[in-house]
Amino acid sequence: MSKSKSSNVSSSPDMDAKDGKTASRRHHTPAYRFVWRPLMWLGGLALGGAAALALLLALGLAMAYPNLPDISGLTDYRPKLPLRVLSADGVVLAEFGEERRNYQPIKDIPKVMQEAILAIEDARFYQHGGVDYLGVIRAGLANVGEARSQGASTITMQVARNFYLSTEKTMTRKIYEILLALKIESALSKEQILEIYMNQIFLGHKAYGFAAASEVYFGKPLKEISVAEAAMLAGLPKAPSAYNPINNPRRARIRQQYIIDRMLENGYITEEQHAHAKAEVLRYRSLSDTTSHAEYVAEAARQLIFTQYGDEAYSRGLDVYLTLRHDEQMVAYRALRRGIMDFERRQVYRGPEAYIDLPADPKDMDVRIAEALADHPANDELLAAAVLEADPKKVVAVLQSGESLTITGDGLKPATSGLSERGNPKTRIRRGAIIRVLKLPKGDWSITQLPEVEGAFVAMDPKDGRIRAMVGGFDYNKNKFNHVTQAWRQPGSSFKPFIYSAALEKGFTPATVVNDAPLFFDATTTGSQPWEPKNYDGTFDGPLPLRKALAKSKNMVSIRVLQSIGVHYAQDWITRFGFEAEKHPAYLTMALGAGSVTPMQMAQGYAVFANGGYRVMPQLVAKLTDHKGRVLYEAPPRAPSDEARAIESRNAFLMSSLLQEVTRSGTAAKAQALLKRPDIYGKTGTTNDSMDAWFAGYQQDLVAVVWIGYDQPRKLGDRETGGGLSLPVWIEFMGFALKNVPVAEIQPPEGVVQINGEWFYDEYAGNSGVRALSNDAGIPPPATDEEKKSILDLFRR
Repeated sequence: MSKSKSSNVSSSPDMDAKDGKTASRRHHTPAYRFVWRPLMWLGGLALGGAAALALLLALGLAMAYPNLPDISGLTDYRPKLPLRVLSADGVVLAEFGEERRNYQPIKDIPKVMQEAILAIEDARFYQHGGVDYLGVIRAGLANVGEARSQGASTITMQVARNFYLSTEKTMTRKIYEILLALKIESALSKEQILEIYMNQIFLGHKAYGFAAASEVYFGKPLKEISVAEAAMLAGLPKAPSAYNPINNPRRARIRQQYIIDRMLENGYITEEQHAHAKAEVLRYRSLSDTTSHAEYVAEAARQLIFTQYGDEAYSRGLDVYLTLRHDEQMVAYRALRRGIMDFERRQVYRGPEAYIDLPADPKDMDVRIAEALADHPANDELLAAAVLEADPKKVVAVLQSGESLTITGDGLKPATSGLSERGNPKTRIRRGAIIRVLKLPKGDWSITQLPEVEGAFVAMDPKDGRIRAMVGGFDYNKNKFNHVTQAWRQPGSSFKPFIYSAALEKGFTPATVVNDAPLFFDATTTGSQPWEPKNYDGTFDGPLPLRKALAKSKNMVSIRVLQSIGVHYAQDWITRFGFEAEKHPAYLTMALGAGSVTPMQMAQGYAVFANGGYRVMPQLVAKLTDHKGRVLYEAPPRAPSDEARAIESRNAFLMSSLLQEVTRSGTAAKAQALLKRPDIYGKTGTTNDSMDAWFAGYQQDLVAVVWIGYDQPRKLGDRETGGGLSLPVWIEFMGFALKNVPVAEIQPPEGVVQINGEWFYDEYAGNSGVRALSNDAGIPPPATDEEKKSILDLFRR
């Protein structure tokens, strides 16, 4: 037994060695065997999950794809194009519409602009099918460890997003963006997609598309841009507000320089082009450059087109070409503003626009001034400035730009009362005052103020009525009321030629002698109040021929002429020129222009004299085209016809002869003297108490009318007249418009004859016709002292 037990517990050396090896193998089994199995299990699980996810994604895509938006808006792309108003010479005067866009087919978009966009937005645009999977992977790798994500949107995906999706960053939106991109690529060619993108995308400052952006930022057509300019525009899509050179020039330049590098990397430009583009200094269009100063005429055109097309006018890309030239419009604008500002310099200073407290710290002061002046924006050349110091001999002020001005001498004269120590404290110029300043031609500065007086200017071709220039007021942003077409004002003495024209048909001639002597009329005669008219200069010259009487604008002569021919006859006669009879009551006050006219009506009336007797209607729109340049309307040529004849050509000729005398030796003698040409005709006009100042005149190819006055009629000043206020504006414009126009005096027509240097109708050349008004038969006796006390001037209304 003991032997047997012993055998059970002992073992042979061989067995012990074998068991030891087995134990050793178990003890030293590699660890990866224990890790591998879980990894294999996890890998299988992941693959299964991925397959399931892919299946679910495929199922989701399959279900989502049919529900994608209809992309007919892209396949039949019709962008919202603004209504554009252009001058006859192609300058854009205004745009009306939500989106400022100038649609360009892809073939017309410069290659450099296309390549700049591709370099920064989608370099593999022509290689991928709408989704750049390599770009997605690259963006994903770049995003690892970065706080901000990089996008991987292709141009096609951006088109999809801009047209159909929101800007929120969600996985669902991204999936739809990818699906839409694939759908777009299957329906449109690459060129079509790029064309849509480059015309649709918003680029800041109301500009949609790169053609509009080129105009906004550089003031030039897209076809003229350089590599550097293209790179600057290509930087805008990422963030138009952050990267546009007007709002943030430093940041915009950094991005532009990067894009130029990308263009080189992609082989779009050479090393030489790269170096030149990096060094090029860009010049941007300033806000003042974008203003055409044709706001009134553009608004008139807008109203005409809106009447025809309604709201559709603002989105279908209509181009309205006007009859006026941009350069003449600008001269008219500047001339009228200069005339008004010259008048304003003679007015009493009304005081600063505001007062602010200026801190002592220069840094704080700069900020305070900038904030304050932001509330007083520039009115073209009239700039707001904050006063730092002021005394009667010197004013130091700062502009919004930070520029410091020192005003002395004549520049202080317009504000003399505001600098006087004895002046009204409410109008005193002192430290912290916000004033207006104006830079004079010689470069020095003058204190001024925003004018309260208004004005109007209109010029037209008398042969066909084409508007050559129209300025409806001093500043459209301040007052949108178009004084050319909407202001009904008394024309004063500028209306006398129409009364004289009527008299010629009643036997009067330029040689007819009429007495310039005092007159008095009771209320029965005037239809209103007793009236004792005066000549402007307060003197009476006795008997005068009509030629001299009109040249000197003698009121007594005009009244006697009107009384002789009859007020009802004259009232009917003036309707031939386009005036409304009801606006000119049949009383003797009509002789002095007591009725109501608009400057446009006056231009039409004087055009009849200029063109030989034909009435013309104003014409503003020359042509209307769609966004592809197809002509929708073109104004037909207008030639004078018998149906349009208002007066005989000989009547028009004799009136021109009389009006030529006004500009040669009369109240408008400055016209011929300064323009140095005899073919100038016209008449000044100043209403009683100088409430309205006019000049209406013409050369046979151009008629122009100027009016200056207050919206709420009040005296301009005792010494202010049409000859002093309005005539200089007219002369400035005509000097430019007639610069290269040969002198051409109006030639005598049939039916007139010249005797001893004077013109007559044939039938009145002998002893016929009215040789003189020999007496004042029918005219009431002069007023008594008691009657004179009750006289109220009719023109005070």
